[in-house]
Amino acid sequence: MIGYRYRPPAPSRRFGRPVVDLSLTAAADGSATVATLGPTGTSSEAAAGFLIDRVLGEAGEGTAPAADGGPARIALRETYEQAHRLVLDREADLLLVANAYAQISRFYMDPRLRLAGAFVLDTPQYGLAARTDRRPAGPVTVATHPAPEPLIEELMPAGCQVDTVVTAASTSLAAAMADRGEVDLALTTELAAQVSGLDFVSRSRAIRMLWSVFALAPARTDTVPQPRA
Repeated sequence: MIGYRYRPPAPSRRFGRPVVDLSLTAAADGSATVATLGPTGTSSEAAAGFLIDRVLGEAGEGTAPAADGGPARIALRETYEQAHRLVLDREADLLLVANAYAQISRFYMDPRLRLAGAFVLDTPQYGLAARTDRRPAGPVTVATHPAPEPLIEELMPAGCQVDTVVTAASTSLAAAMADRGEVDLALTTELAAQVSGLDFVSRSRAIRMLWSVFALAPARTDTVPQPRA
């Protein structure tokens, strides 16, 4: 996605302000195409907008430039692994991953990557959303990304009980499943619900989240020790 701008959420009494690793500004030396989880409406997209506008942009004047000299960009993919591939193929400069992602260790362990920095940022509001023409009651099927699944019981509205949980690759795709009528409810973000034409039927809340930013590691120069003569 090109030209996405971070819009800060309304102040929350529960959580604090963003906390930024200052070393992240070093990642803005002329390239700032950020690859992360999509499609549009995910928490990852919102965090990428924050990274570009409020972190990388502060390293220079205004919004950090992309590698080709144009405006900074967000490249959205349906999995973090697909976003990871963009960085390895040099089609993106940074990989942004939520630390709640269960498989994040694979990026920390990948010798082709280095940890460029991290920051703490609240997610957009999460809630249980349904189509406007369907107001579920009784046992319900819920689509969710695995990371925020524990919120389902917390947010479940009165009169509904969880019957089945269906895994989606992102909160945006969960919302799309509810829009198509494949599930009764989606645990999703406020923006993803709007994109899919859903309404929250529960209260909502943000998640205090740590975000990791990865870049390509420098070429390795180590050599295999040679046996003594």
